Amino acid sequence: MTSNEIRSSQGDPIRVWRVLCAVLAVWCLSATGWILVRSFGPDDGSTQDAGVPVPLEALPEEPVRVLRPATFDDLPGWDDDDHAGALAAFLETCRAWVQRDDTAPVGPDGMAGTYADWRYACFHGETAPNPQYFFQSEFRPWQVLDGDESAGLFTGYFEPTLRGSRQRGAKFQHPLYRRPPELVAVDLGRFRADLRGRRLAGRVEGGQLLPFDDRAALAAGSLAGRGLELVWVDDSIDSFFLHIQGSGRVELAEGGVMRVGYAAQNGHTYRAIGRSLIERRELTREEVSLQSIRRWLRQHPQEAPALMAENASYVFFRELSEPGPVGSLGVVLTPGRSLAVDRTYMPLGAPVWLDATAPAAELAMPDRALRRLMVAQDTGGAIRGPVRGDVFWGPGEEAAEVAGRMKHSGRYWLLLPKEVEPPLGPEPVMDSP
Repeated sequence: MTSNEIRSSQGDPIRVWRVLCAVLAVWCLSATGWILVRSFGPDDGSTQDAGVPVPLEALPEEPVRVLRPATFDDLPGWDDDDHAGALAAFLETCRAWVQRDDTAPVGPDGMAGTYADWRYACFHGETAPNPQYFFQSEFRPWQVLDGDESAGLFTGYFEPTLRGSRQRGAKFQHPLYRRPPELVAVDLGRFRADLRGRRLAGRVEGGQLLPFDDRAALAAGSLAGRGLELVWVDDSIDSFFLHIQGSGRVELAEGGVMRVGYAAQNGHTYRAIGRSLIERRELTREEVSLQSIRRWLRQHPQEAPALMAENASYVFFRELSEPGPVGSLGVVLTPGRSLAVDRTYMPLGAPVWLDATAPAAELAMPDRALRRLMVAQDTGGAIRGPVRGDVFWGPGEEAAEVAGRMKHSGRYWLLLPKEVEPPLGPEPVMDSP
């Protein structure tokens, strides 16, 4: 457990001891075949079935990441990309890694080597005259598979713009909250290897780690009156979608713009409310998009609060001083070049060649090919699996249109320094030619 994971406990050794006792209690329960809370979220503290005992043998089978050696000739459209855009994003990764220990592992179980293995590429990237040649000379591509499946789901996210005020009043009645000091996040993988990628989040009470308030309770004002309101916005639906995107801009009534970004999450399961609308037969699977869900919520104001509350997950925010949204790697995201991945399987910071399709900004236009070099610089509560990604499209209406309708199949290849020999995983069972 790090100081970041128990920020509310800094300087309070008794409280730290109580949190550790709570974690060890969960550990002991899991050792007997039960665990109180399941979690698959690497960064956001999202949990599954909070508070309900679940036998470990009942957990779904974990996906298996498989790496297959490839060449740059195997990457569809490689020669047609603007590699300079990817290099600029990759150098942001390098700047974030400057202070890292050379011997520290990169990626899950060190599958991407150590930071020392990346120093040479980072150094030469700063002065590379030919970005495409730079990537080809410094890296080797490895196709990523989920068992024997090469294709996975790729979605999009963007930076929304809301209207708000630093003071509550008039139409500004919906708060974005700062992280509550009592919220505690625990990475169970630090205690047991077989719990890697699973987290708990909650609050300490009486020496026990208990579930934090869910969305319904928070929307009803369970944190009201404590001075945790960061900003007040004028629309609960816009606020809801900001929670899903994780960061955004707030145009202030006082003048100026406040950028807000992810600070923490309440530890409850993320549920896509589009799934609820499908189950109710309000929308078909093909119709579901950010735009269609938003339209349904607008058209059903009496039912909207209850539907949004079905997603018990709730995000807390902080005001950003950076010039753009900051991803899980700690760098400002690059529109069209930053990719959110599942860090349980993929190394944050690494270049990734994406072969997928994406919607056109105009609804009537056909999908377009999306073949470009990206950098894994973010994660997300719904990004789960070895072949799964979320493309950051940036701010603006066009970005919102593309991101909101993107749910497309695709493949990707991981680029690693030539010195790195990653574990390949089980031999994939490939289809016969």
